[in-house]
Order: sequence, then C-alpha cells, then structure tokens
Amino acid sequence: MNPALVCIPTYNERENIEAITLAVLKADPRVDILIVDDNSPDGTGHIADQLAAKEPRVRVLHREKKEGLGRAYLAAFRWALAEGYTYILEMDADFSHDPRYLPGLMDAAEAGADLVLGSRYVTGGGTVNWGVGRQVISRGGSLYARTILGVGVQDLTGGFKCFHRRVLETLDLDAVHSTGYAFQIELTYRTLKNGFTVREVPIIFEDRRVGHSKMSKKIFAEALTMVWKLRLTV
Repeated sequence: MNPALVCIPTYNERENIEAITLAVLKADPRVDILIVDDNSPDGTGHIADQLAAKEPRVRVLHREKKEGLGRAYLAAFRWALAEGYTYILEMDADFSHDPRYLPGLMDAAEAGADLVLGSRYVTGGGTVNWGVGRQVISRGGSLYARTILGVGVQDLTGGFKCFHRRVLETLDLDAVHSTGYAFQIELTYRTLKNGFTVREVPIIFEDRRVGHSKMSKKIFAEALTMVWKLRLTV
C-alpha cells in the first residue's frame, strides 16, 4: 500500500475513467486510487472494476445511488482512514484536474502542510477554455466566500486537494452536509477553524475534455447560502 490515496468520484464518466486512472498511476508512484461510483447507468462502475482487477493500486467503492459530490467524498474519506492512508486526495475524473500536478500536491503535504489546495488563483495558476462569464462567476464566488468567512485562501471553491489524515480525523465529518462547491468551501473552512495549515499550490484548470458538467443552479445557490451558515455556526 502506498501512503496516499487519490479519491475520484464518478457518475457517468465512462469516456474518462480509464484514461484518468492510467494518467494518475503514471503521474506519481506514491499514490493509490479509489474510484467512488454512484451506480452510474452508463457502466462506469463496471469499467472501474475491470481496471481494479488488472491494477493492484486501484480500488472501487460502489454506492447505491447518486447523492452528490459531498456524500461520495465523505464515503471515500472514511474508507481511506479505515485503510490507514496518511494522505487523502480529491480530484475530478474529467481531466479538469491535471494529474501532472499530483507530485506538487504530494511534495507540499510531505513537507508538512495539513491541507494542500491546487489553486487557480495564486501566482502561476489559471484556467483554460473559460469564457468571461464563467471566470467572473468563479472568481466572484471565491471573493464572496473569502469575504464572508474572513479567510485568506484564494481558491475556496477548488476541488483538487490533499488532506493529511490528521485533518479528517479531527473534523466532524458527520456534521458536513453540503455538496458541490459548498462542500469544498466547507471542508477548507473547517480545516482552518481547527487550526490546521493550508497551503495553495498553482494549477491550471482546464475545462472537461468529454462528457457533461455536473454543475447546476441548485449547486451554485447552495454555495451562496452555505457560507453564511458556516460563518454563523462553525
């Protein structure tokens, strides 16, 4: 077993799952992979099982139904902690999070950071193939969350990150109820509130290559309201 586990939630990602799995395995020999499939009707889970049967560094966690990104990650975190992994990473299946950045996240974590964020909004970071509208929404969302929560992290909504296990062991995972962007904001905020160190390393975020975005108006609205709940209750 390697010291780190990359958790990759999937729902209808049959076009991406094999390619992203092989790319992650190649990117960093320190990591294993847990594919968390929410009973994808397109057969993603079956492809994941085939990959796991051939590659000992790959595991698959099957869930009965789609419950949102947050629920999938929480299930993965609990699995990773039970298995004894020291570093637990999040990343998307669609190549918007490029596996080439994994060594940088791992190096920063091994150097002592409690949480390492792959950040679009620090020097050296950025986005590719985004229109002006999406850039305004994303940057504005991060600024909105930073201002209300009173934190200095530049990319609060990013989902490419590496936790040391001590963070997830300390946080009350049962108290986390948000999904989507709000989930990413909440986990980082709870990490900061518990006194852990957060380091941002630059990444270039590229829009998904194939398939369809899981973003929705409901997810965006949840993020807008969740930051106030966090500010008042955490």
